[in-house]
Amino acid sequence: MIFNDFKSLKKNLKKDFSKLKKIKLAILGDCSTQLISQALRGYGYEYGISLEIFDADFDQIKIQVFDTNSDLYNFKPDFIVLIFSSEKLINNFYKSDEKENFASNKVEEIKVIWNTINNNFKSNIINFNFYEINDSIFGNFSNKYDKSFLYQIRKINFNFMDLAISYNNVFILDICSLQNTFGRNFTHDYRLYISYKMVFNIDFLPIIAKNILDIIITIQGNTKKCIILDLDDTLWGGVIGDDGINGIQIGELGVGKVFSDFQSWLKQLKNRGIILAVCSKNTEEIAKEPFNLHHEMILKLEDFAVFIANWEDKPNNIKKIQSILNIGFDSIIFIDDNPFERNIVKTMIPDICVPDLPTDPSMYLDFLKSLNLFETVSISLEDYLRNKSYQNEIKRNDMQSILGSIKNYLKNLDMVCINKPFEAFFIPRIAQLTQRSNQFNLRTIRYDQKDIEVIMQSDKYFTKYFTLNDKFGDYGLIGLVILKKDEHHLFIDTLIMSCRVLKRTMEEFIFNNIVSIAKKNNLNQIIGEYIPTNKNLIVKDFYKDFGFEQKNNLWLLDVNKYIIKETFVISE
Repeated sequence: MIFNDFKSLKKNLKKDFSKLKKIKLAILGDCSTQLISQALRGYGYEYGISLEIFDADFDQIKIQVFDTNSDLYNFKPDFIVLIFSSEKLINNFYKSDEKENFASNKVEEIKVIWNTINNNFKSNIINFNFYEINDSIFGNFSNKYDKSFLYQIRKINFNFMDLAISYNNVFILDICSLQNTFGRNFTHDYRLYISYKMVFNIDFLPIIAKNILDIIITIQGNTKKCIILDLDDTLWGGVIGDDGINGIQIGELGVGKVFSDFQSWLKQLKNRGIILAVCSKNTEEIAKEPFNLHHEMILKLEDFAVFIANWEDKPNNIKKIQSILNIGFDSIIFIDDNPFERNIVKTMIPDICVPDLPTDPSMYLDFLKSLNLFETVSISLEDYLRNKSYQNEIKRNDMQSILGSIKNYLKNLDMVCINKPFEAFFIPRIAQLTQRSNQFNLRTIRYDQKDIEVIMQSDKYFTKYFTLNDKFGDYGLIGLVILKKDEHHLFIDTLIMSCRVLKRTMEEFIFNNIVSIAKKNNLNQIIGEYIPTNKNLIVKDFYKDFGFEQKNNLWLLDVNKYIIKETFVISE
């Protein structure tokens, strides 16, 4: 998804939104926000989302939030966007008699707004931070003088970040960083503020809209998980097959620095949980030489979950990588310096993200950073271990090909599962699974950490999480169930499992556990619901396969007739 211009977004407003996913969003600002609303709705079409937007009147943030009879309360949004302008902030600062306490007072004021929203709505909050205005009253001395506006606005933005850590449903849109990236002359025009109370340039509105939507779709479970990389003139300068190990450009000197910095950035993404893979037209042995022999390479072979170098076409090789990783094409980014290769991949695999790199390698990094491709709303231990986990998966597949029989293979994996009611330690990962899991997810209901805490404390639910490890390594927490109990039955509110462990008989192990819970509590019936999406078709027959009978839109199982399924997973 690359930036669109405002004119093309307005054209989208005339298109048919009727079949798109509907999301309710409210925008509250102390500046004019009508054009932001248009850009948002137009960009929503690009993401397959129909945004129903409540755009509050100018400077009505407190009125809408604190008055329970306001239009905001009648609207009941899924997301609330809060926009506080630096123009209004500086005017209030000049009037303040406590300039050294201005930042603390402002953050406390916004905290009250967040708390009020959380007490009255089940909404996620997207709050803009403050773009910087240097009023030059104290020159560079502003940076060490706590009564300067520059000092206070920077303190607000830092305290914003600190405060947001305590709110699982609050997300900071870093408008300050966007201003630094694109330049104030591009992002703002003071004349527009004077005439129309608009604080952002029209050309900047699509970038704002994209960043808001990046947060929304990430919360909805759509994230980029993998980067597939070309090698020659992408990870290093030159062609390894022609130039040899000493001829490629990498390291601290000259243009090699460009590629070293690019690799360092990729390494940080890998450490954060983004899967790295290689797809190169090359002889495999030669393609691996720089990683094994060049002492200035930042990335090593062990940093890649999958490494494919051959002379086959790249679309088919990418499909092999996707099959190995078992993730959607829309979760993959393909980076290649060659326009021909990029275009053929775009044509053959439309769902994949293929950025059109600049021709100058020195611009690769800034360009890719500006696209904000790696938005996330949470980080867990499993994210940091993801590449290793996929490397272990390849070893498992190799063992399967050696053993032949699926049963023999599964028996020899030595799979062990810890399964317990939800615990506080795992709340972030449990919430993350509900937010990110799309394929093995029967109802695709999203919960944040606060929701999970409420469910844990309620006597209306049974909960269980499931971890898995085998002889090759630890998968971590890979599944969960939330079961709502009634007098005679259990309703499967949520049943999620990582597709990494699909067909390992882990699903049988989990469902045997569900039946066990029902029997221990004298509940004779289990009720399931399958809510289809574009991504969870792999579980459309799940209830049928486990002996349920369909009745209208629900699936019913007589617990007493259930036959325990064979599984090769044992409980620790």
